Amino acid sequence: MFETTIAGSLPKPFWLAEPGKLWPAWRASGAELEHAKLDATLLWLKEQEDAGIDIVSDGEQSRQHFVHGFLELVEGIDFEHKVKMGIRDHRYEAMVPVVTGPLRLKGRVHKIESTLARAHTRRKLKITMPGPMTIVDTIADRHYGDKVKLAMAFAALLNEEARALEKDGVDVIQFDEPAFNVYMDDVKKWGIEALHRAIEGLKCTTAVHICYGYGIQANIDWKQTLGKEWRQYEEIFPALAKSRIDQVSLECANSKVPLSLLALLKGKDVLVGVIDVATERVETPQEVAATIGRALKYVPKARLIACTNCGMAPMDREVALAKLRALAAGAALARKRYGERVGAVGWGSARIARGRRKVPVRRQ
Repeated sequence: MFETTIAGSLPKPFWLAEPGKLWPAWRASGAELEHAKLDATLLWLKEQEDAGIDIVSDGEQSRQHFVHGFLELVEGIDFEHKVKMGIRDHRYEAMVPVVTGPLRLKGRVHKIESTLARAHTRRKLKITMPGPMTIVDTIADRHYGDKVKLAMAFAALLNEEARALEKDGVDVIQFDEPAFNVYMDDVKKWGIEALHRAIEGLKCTTAVHICYGYGIQANIDWKQTLGKEWRQYEEIFPALAKSRIDQVSLECANSKVPLSLLALLKGKDVLVGVIDVATERVETPQEVAATIGRALKYVPKARLIACTNCGMAPMDREVALAKLRALAAGAALARKRYGERVGAVGWGSARIARGRRKVPVRRQ
């Protein structure tokens, strides 16, 4: 009950990339950089285990950015002639690559880090990828001429990599869709359909992460414009509840999201954000447990997973570590506070048990 996980990204060590930046410059190149990426992956895998995190991640240590880390392995994209473009409905501007031809994968995208992580942990492993709508919102198009066609093309590539990740032994594949909180009408028109294409044929657990963005100033400023209540989730949760996605990851800690909206996700596992990534203040275990308790009014015990609001890529490393420990300690406190017995709570009967994947013994 109350398993713990993270939204995906973790800070890169200073010897791998510039600290404190969302788009950090690498500290090395060539073979040295590739070795450093894997070292950082193992480092954060160990840190998550030591902190008590149940479903661990590679921490996105091999990616400069959560979207572009996937795009770099796609043919038909020009990274040499980036253009400035407003993204997330012009919330902020970024230099983005350009689609110039038919999209194809050059090869495996996350095989090295996924197989490395799988070989070095017995815990459930999650790998994250950008969702189709968020990719479309983070790239310029000079070939397809239609954002739905472009999204479906990316969804097919995501599915190709996701199927391979499943064969690598990955337990949870999550698609990050912050754009879902911006283009709510498009989510219902074609965004969920694109997600369905991305998860086609998968038997592992699938998830979608929808938040209000990293703890960067542009996102903090945007939140100030959203009023006393943030109700974007209300527009899309009913459609997500009917979707084939297994889990929905969302933002709750220090947010103005009415927790009653969680009841709209009937039938889904809910990854409740109990750690705020927009502040360096470290939550206490009591605060984490209290957020879980409030969410339990609307989510069954066996459906609730404690998570971070968003990725922690731009965060100070020591702060991120402290927040991981608070996450695990708070979930442990919640187990004691709300009891070990799993029963029918909220909007449906809880699942008593789920299949567990056999994972390789850790290499010595």
